Amino acid sequence: MRTTLLCLLTLTFYLTAQKAPYDKPPAVEPPFYRVRYEASTKPGELIFPVQYTVWIPKGVKFLRGVVVHQHGCGEGSCKSGQTGAFDLHWQALAKKHDCALLAPSYEQPQKANCQMWCDPRNGSDATFRRALQDLGKQCAHPELATAPWALWGHSGGGHWAGGMVMLHPNRVVAAWLRSGVPLFKVNPDRLVIKPHALPKAALSVPMMCNPGTKEGVTVKDGRFSKVWPANQAFFQTVRSQGGLLGVAVDPLSAHECGNQRYMAILWLDACLAARLPTEPNQSLKPMPTSNSWLAPLLGKRAVPARKFTGDKKQSVWLPSKAIADKWMQYVKDTRITDQTPPPSPTDLKLEGNMLTWNAEADLESGLAYFIVRRNGVKIGTIPKDPKNRFGRPLFQGLQYSDTPAAPLVRMEFTDTSAKPNAKHTYQVIAVNTAGLKSK
Repeated sequence: MRTTLLCLLTLTFYLTAQKAPYDKPPAVEPPFYRVRYEASTKPGELIFPVQYTVWIPKGVKFLRGVVVHQHGCGEGSCKSGQTGAFDLHWQALAKKHDCALLAPSYEQPQKANCQMWCDPRNGSDATFRRALQDLGKQCAHPELATAPWALWGHSGGGHWAGGMVMLHPNRVVAAWLRSGVPLFKVNPDRLVIKPHALPKAALSVPMMCNPGTKEGVTVKDGRFSKVWPANQAFFQTVRSQGGLLGVAVDPLSAHECGNQRYMAILWLDACLAARLPTEPNQSLKPMPTSNSWLAPLLGKRAVPARKFTGDKKQSVWLPSKAIADKWMQYVKDTRITDQTPPPSPTDLKLEGNMLTWNAEADLESGLAYFIVRRNGVKIGTIPKDPKNRFGRPLFQGLQYSDTPAAPLVRMEFTDTSAKPNAKHTYQVIAVNTAGLKSK
């Protein structure tokens, strides 16, 4: 009875309090598509409106999967989901594997109970799958409705992503859980949160817990101090049964996402490469485990599984040496090395004194800024002073839930110092967050 009452109170609050800021999402045109659904008043269905924006890689013939970028709880995080599909760095991951990039944005009022969407059993699972069908029709890729998912989620989004693994383990390629996990045991006083069951098939899905060190690891008090105990309980339950679960503690952050994308994207890249089927309508491949590496929980050094001398059922699982090397750098200081320059910008055009261009992000290190040259001499950078209070400076900026800043930055530069009627040669160079320059 109490759970039902809480749900009704939440719905009543929503109907009376919901307003902007969800009324001005970035406009979409191909290769972007969007659907939006109103709140439902039917028991068990989603009580918040939600919009889903998807990006489809240019020229893809058949979508092999969907990379899902799920924001966290609260009005600000929910609003930030509106720009998730426009993230050039996450697009690079999706494009590499012929996947769509999907970003939901739940229209949750600030004081409403986010369990009503971040627990997928409260209607968001069904609405998400409905969106895949409707978006598949819009973009002429009906396979979107049945393609497998690579899930990333922050906070309540981590709860959602982990919950989707429990509900649909045979559909999930891998899941990265930033600061949020599904719960298996719940305090009886918190009746609105229902514990999940752990199906055997979920043990074969690669997952990674990614809390910030200030969320209960090194800082034991404060608003987010219970994140680590929840992660630890989830880890012990899954690993004790042989599940493919790792832990990567962010050594610099609290609940903000920080520099985690430089580890998360590489880890998801490895999982997608290993598990996506080569032909349509095939089952996911089993995740290879013969070359696994292991590390002690909260340790900073990993070794091949055959050389690990601790309790393997309570060890951090890593899929390969390549990922273990990146993981050891990340848990030390997040400074993952990179030796590959970003792709060169394309389609450089000049109209009047305004330059425009296109560019893709570097898979390993994203995009930090662009250098503009006139006649071989640097005349400016875009942005002029790249900043990011949550981690490495990024061309698109970064919001709390790991999405581009709004309004979206444009690839353009106005040359105000060019001499009229003079002939000039322009160049634009991309620079990634490791400081490497494109050709």
